[in-house]
Amino acid sequence: MRPVGLPVLGAALAAAVLGAAWLVADVERFMETPMNVPGEGYLLLVERGQTLTGIADRLAADAILTRPRYLTGYARWHDRDHRIQAGEYRVPPLATPARLLEMMERGEVVRHRVRLIEGWGWRRALAEIQSHPLVRITVEDPAEVAGLLDLPTPSPEGWFLPATYDFRRGATDVAVLAMAHRALVEHLEAAWPDRSRNLPYRSPYEALILASIVEKETAVAEERARIAGVFVRRLQQGMRLEADPTVIYGLGERFDGSLTRRDLKRDSPYNTYRRAGLPPTPIALPGAASLRAALHPAGGSELFFVAAGEGGRHVFSDTLAEHRRAVDAWRRRSRSNESR
Repeated sequence: MRPVGLPVLGAALAAAVLGAAWLVADVERFMETPMNVPGEGYLLLVERGQTLTGIADRLAADAILTRPRYLTGYARWHDRDHRIQAGEYRVPPLATPARLLEMMERGEVVRHRVRLIEGWGWRRALAEIQSHPLVRITVEDPAEVAGLLDLPTPSPEGWFLPATYDFRRGATDVAVLAMAHRALVEHLEAAWPDRSRNLPYRSPYEALILASIVEKETAVAEERARIAGVFVRRLQQGMRLEADPTVIYGLGERFDGSLTRRDLKRDSPYNTYRRAGLPPTPIALPGAASLRAALHPAGGSELFFVAAGEGGRHVFSDTLAEHRRAVDAWRRRSRSNESR
């Protein structure tokens, strides 16, 4: 057998080098060529611990990717295959394998949303979060919430900022609540040092309590600071707040939609007709505007207000005599409306 000459070995080596160069170029072209993503996009769910090989095989099975080994080989050559993050990815039309790899490395997952509304109670907020089909429910007993979130008070009421929160598929109900709690704390801590002077609050928590009452008293934006001013002056002068929403909160499920004189006489820590000062906890989730009103109440001498019956607005009064006349006018309007 004749030994292979150097020219033959050289030709073979050159062919191997050319072949490798062609393969590298082909892989590079593949990575920049759009995949077969349908016009509505493609939803890719990457499970925790799943390998890039498994992901590429699924894409190939769904006819999205034509050469799955090109994707895995490219990622390994560039030491990127171990950087994939779990989550739900919305792959857009005309996306390339290079763009998909970048999305999975950066964790550009689909963000789902839940909205908490101003004036809701914390239990309703929890129910709204748990009703989302992609939230993982871990709280079976709502009484556990304060402990699970390490809240500074036994009651979770008021500790969550109403807003829209984005979360990943599979996030727990506690994780979403924690986002809302952090947002509330950050907002309150930032606003507290800039509060108006001589307010009757011993702590930010007391401002939170008053803000929740303001939230439940009016939905009219321009009235919030004015109502907060009434309550602040009543506290400063030792007057009871006499706020219907606190009584309603104290009644809980016993409230049938109509607040009666008997209800106002029923004693509870939340009956501000019978007890002086603030109730022991907030009565709802106050929004940023109500928090601002509680920390920057309007000045003036008004000590009373009553519903005006027009768009949720109120009539404000300085004296009890003025207030009684306003109440009488409200009652006459109510009777007139009922008789129509």
